[in-house]
Amino acid sequence: MGLKKFKPTTPGRRGMTGIDYSDLTATTPNKALTTTLKKNAGRNNTGRITIRHKGSGHAKRYRLVDFFMTDKKDIPAKIETVEYDPYRSAFIALVCYSDGERRYVLAHDEVKVWDTIITAEKAKLASGNRMEIGNIPVGLKVHNVELIVGQGSSSVRSAGSSAQVFSQEWDYTQLKLPSGEIRLIHKKCYATLGRVSNPDHNMVTIGKAGRSRWMGKRPTVRGKAMNPVDHPHGGWEGRSPIGMKAPKTPWGKVALWKKTRSRKKTTGKWILKTRKGKLMM
Repeated sequence: MGLKKFKPTTPGRRGMTGIDYSDLTATTPNKALTTTLKKNAGRNNTGRITIRHKGSGHAKRYRLVDFFMTDKKDIPAKIETVEYDPYRSAFIALVCYSDGERRYVLAHDEVKVWDTIITAEKAKLASGNRMEIGNIPVGLKVHNVELIVGQGSSSVRSAGSSAQVFSQEWDYTQLKLPSGEIRLIHKKCYATLGRVSNPDHNMVTIGKAGRSRWMGKRPTVRGKAMNPVDHPHGGWEGRSPIGMKAPKTPWGKVALWKKTRSRKKTTGKWILKTRKGKLMM
């Protein structure tokens, strides 16, 4: 895998880069493991826009990726294909368990067709194997992390990301997340060894506006280009400054440098160190 460049046949193509998908082993997904998702274009159940700048986008089918895998404990699986997933930045792998069932799983960085992976309480220390985080030695990289026992993986799933096992203490593991935050996770939670696939994802240059539209991103207008009635930054001539102490949202709330995490969140007790380096305990 890597980046590919395009010939500068148009201004949009000049400087545009994309992911080289030549190493992927399938062009069409397993139909039984796909479904359709309704597009809401950023609107809620009453039709009001609650998330701006969303809409249109290329037609795509959702791949049913298994983020639990605990019901397949101690059953080895062979990787049959490595595929592109339009709904996520990482690649996915189609695996066939020894009992004959096929499922999609998140692909790790060193994935190879016909490799064998397994989910167990304690497994061989190889990329792609999934086990209880309490059985993973300190210093190893993990991804596809479960934060609450039995909930399924919810963290460290984006392309190229990984977390590091920081220490093992009592019933909990200290995990350093990609943001730099250090968090306590119960040792019974599961995690997959290695790093998520497609590490070059953040190096892609989109190149033209149309490519953003294919991804479902609508145009974004700067607040300072609007009139005062439409945005706190609006008004005045030319490229004038915003004219206030801090950037604001269209609804007048501070947009940058303001803490948004609720103090009432009970999960704060599991955070030992914030991503800014502040000690919480």
